[in-house]
Amino acid sequence: MSHPTPEPAAITRIATRYAKPGHEHEYEEMAREMFSLMRQKPGFLGADLIPPEQPGDPYHVVVRYHDDTGFAAWDASPERAGILDRMHAVALGEPVHRRLSGLEAWFEPAVVPASMNPPKHRMALVTWVGIWPTATFFIWLLSTLPLLPGGLPLLAPVPFLVRTAVITICITVAMTYLVMPRLLTPLFKGWLVAGARKAAAKQQTEARPAGRQPDGGPVVGH
Repeated sequence: MSHPTPEPAAITRIATRYAKPGHEHEYEEMAREMFSLMRQKPGFLGADLIPPEQPGDPYHVVVRYHDDTGFAAWDASPERAGILDRMHAVALGEPVHRRLSGLEAWFEPAVVPASMNPPKHRMALVTWVGIWPTATFFIWLLSTLPLLPGGLPLLAPVPFLVRTAVITICITVAMTYLVMPRLLTPLFKGWLVAGARKAAAKQQTEARPAGRQPDGGPVVGH
């Protein structure tokens, strides 16, 4: 029995950066120009510019490529070097990058922009809630339910390692394309975001350039 190997999940990278006060419009225009340049690179899937939730908060640029090859081509390109150099005129400091992969990528719709780092224990719990019934179903269907002549399970004739490989492939595909993005992430979105707000606020405070108030203005003496 042959089973197709699932395609690798897309890679998401988030860049956090502050616009200079009064230059927000120029920053947004340059970010969109950067997206146009990214589209010319192989494997580009999409990009989003998420504005600050409150004045003085940073922008989040969310970029998705099919795999690391696309990001590598963009990172090494003269177009990227040129646009980033021009953005120094409208942005504060350098962008702080965060890559979402593995389990974190499952939660991406729920944690951007309110948080880019949901608590690990909450991710683990939601993941278990998805894996437990999904694994139970495929183990029952493929290794317990008598579907073959003689009352044998469907995977009874195959070696143990092949059996576990088939079951884990089914679980992975179901978790990646159905259970996590369509069922559990919408269901637990509020809980994940609420538990991560404090961590996100701390991260933004640490990333804010020194010598500036929360609204982006300079600190003045009393």
